[in-house]
Amino acid sequence: MNLQARVTNILTKPADEWPVIAGESATVQSLYTDYIVILAAIPAVCKFLGMAVIGTALFGRYGMGVSLVAGCMSYVMALVGCFIGAFVIEKLAPNFGSSGDTAQALKLVAYAYTPIWVAGVLNLIPLLGILTIFAALYAIYIFYLGMAPVMKTPADKVIPYMLVSALVIIVVNFVLAMIVGAMTVAGAVGSYGM
Repeated sequence: MNLQARVTNILTKPADEWPVIAGESATVQSLYTDYIVILAAIPAVCKFLGMAVIGTALFGRYGMGVSLVAGCMSYVMALVGCFIGAFVIEKLAPNFGSSGDTAQALKLVAYAYTPIWVAGVLNLIPLLGILTIFAALYAIYIFYLGMAPVMKTPADKVIPYMLVSALVIIVVNFVLAMIVGAMTVAGAVGSYGM
């Protein structure tokens, strides 16, 4: 399946798309090269452009260097966060009667992240970035729908497994966002000579 069709299907009819995804053979490498590195670039590039061209209310426009670092760090953290989330989901699977390897867990994480990555275009206007919360809520729903087909989770264990997994992924992303934010603010303060 091509990238555009996969994104469209996972966003518009996730319940139908998950069984298709579950049956596809994929490796960690193929998921990264064919999907993750492409979609994770959307919020990173938009963050760079938003900071460098539009700016924020507090700091105005950032310098190209600070904006580039923020965009690059955001991108790296998205790539790392995806893998950490998949690793955690894989390790939690036996506790919830589920099964699946790293590639299956990465499918679940990567495709569930799709609305967040697509909504990353809102980073073009930094003040609108907060609206990605709605995309995150939809991502949790998509994640929920994917648990049974992708990780073979029994129906009675889907909600507890999803809640624990989502909580871990949220905490991981929060920590990664704090790291990126701290580095961006430090770079901005340093570039303004404060």
